[in-house]
Amino acid sequence: MSLSSAQVLEKPAPPVAQLPRPRRSPELGAAAPALETGPAPVAEAPRRRRRLPHPPGRRAPLWFAALVAGAVVAGLPAVIGEDRDVSVTASDYGLGVSTEVSFSGGPEDAEARRGITEAEAQARLSELAASRAARQPRTVAPTQGRLTTCFCMRWGTMHYGLDLAAPLGTPILAATDGVVVRAGRASGYGNAVYIQDTDGNVHIYGHMRYYSVSAGDVVTAGDQIAKVGNEGQSTGPHLHYEIHRGGMDGRPIDPAKWLGERGVGI
Repeated sequence: MSLSSAQVLEKPAPPVAQLPRPRRSPELGAAAPALETGPAPVAEAPRRRRRLPHPPGRRAPLWFAALVAGAVVAGLPAVIGEDRDVSVTASDYGLGVSTEVSFSGGPEDAEARRGITEAEAQARLSELAASRAARQPRTVAPTQGRLTTCFCMRWGTMHYGLDLAAPLGTPILAATDGVVVRAGRASGYGNAVYIQDTDGNVHIYGHMRYYSVSAGDVVTAGDQIAKVGNEGQSTGPHLHYEIHRGGMDGRPIDPAKWLGERGVGI
């Protein structure tokens, strides 16, 4: 082997480039992808992701229905209230009402039974008699209407009073001075007002829808006590006017005759 050949063989190898060693993550112990050739990048602060509202989904109609129901329940007191006005119906004109008429006139409920005693009525009548001394006693027609049924036989039975037909709402007046002994529901009449006069007679006013007196009230002739209606066993708007001599259970007498004796014609 010649010298030139030995020199060729002993020629040093070219230098190998040294790559930078990867950094290890202190938490995971794994090689970090970044190299140590430059400054470490600054980590950005994590952004808070904005939470979007969820759509109502399938329960939205149920929630809406619950809100509507709550609003309706809250508004019921304003709708139902204390207003006692009643709209006029077909029965007010005698439509769809039985034509069988019975005038028993007995109280139907506790309101009518809460009448005053005879002793209480007499005490108040004594006060009324004292006030009458300063003026002449007077009597008025119980309402302005047309006589349709007299104190006579009708349909095979006795009709113990006068029927005076008048438009709905026509004022009903106290025919004479007295004290209210009952006011309220009564069988056959729907509503009825019972007034005892100074002679002890009881005047009965029946079939009204509205009345403005109660047991114990003292009234004078001409005071409005009710309005003509069509309640109870009635075939049309009218007032049934009846008089019982000597008390509630006294014998019925002809109201037309009683009024005529006091100068009032029917």
